[in-house]
Amino acid sequence: MVRLLLSIKAELENVTDLAPASEDFEYFFKEEREVSGGKGNTAHFVWRCSLCKRESSAKFEANSPPVPYTLERNGQLAPFVTIDCRGLEFIDFDPRGVWKCVGAESGTSFPEAELQEGEWVDYDEKAALPVGVSNIECDWSRA
Repeated sequence: MVRLLLSIKAELENVTDLAPASEDFEYFFKEEREVSGGKGNTAHFVWRCSLCKRESSAKFEANSPPVPYTLERNGQLAPFVTIDCRGLEFIDFDPRGVWKCVGAESGTSFPEAELQEGEWVDYDEKAALPVGVSNIECDWSRA
């Protein structure tokens, strides 16, 4: 088993606390599945090689929810989530999906920041400032 830490880096403009919008955020392996021969063990992602039939799996750590990315870390890598991997290692992360964040000056909630194109822009009426998220990068390392 390998514990992998996904760290993210982004450019935040007048927002903070960037995080997935819900617990159902799709990381492209959202569903829990039983691991064959695992005596009740489950994983969030299970993959079987079509050639050798070897099974690999990944599971989010139970007590380790994603850590919101804050304005204080703007432009720097920061720990995001840890995943237990068996037989595989991830090499990239696609941030597309619905995220949430908060206006840094006003506290305005932005519950549906869609990063489908890798960036999001909007306007904070309370602070009279543009807001946005762009240039998202990731780094995988052993936890």
